[in-house]
Amino acid sequence: MSEIDPHDEIERLEAQIDEIERRLKSCRKFILASRVAVVGGGIVFVAMLLGAIRFDPAVMAAAFAAVLGGIAVWGSNGSTAKEATAELRATEAHRAALIGQIDLRLVPGRDTLH
Repeated sequence: MSEIDPHDEIERLEAQIDEIERRLKSCRKFILASRVAVVGGGIVFVAMLLGAIRFDPAVMAAAFAAVLGGIAVWGSNGSTAKEATAELRATEAHRAALIGQIDLRLVPGRDTLH
């Protein structure tokens, strides 16, 4: 049975980390949009109840749908973001462990602190 080259595994983990980070970015965008929907729907609903906006059943239904939909999307993407964050930490820890196993050597005459 052949052993996996640490360099190849590190490269694979870095690609996986990039994918997880893209997923987290997407979740954050959806969470922001859902917050806007919840707040916007709530403002319209309250304004209608206080008489600042003329009562319209269609607008009220849209505001109510925005609040409920926003809550659902917010919760779903929040859970996904938490799972992705845990997966990201584990993957980064695994990558760091593999890097620690590699016999790294300093190249003489190559001072990186110019």
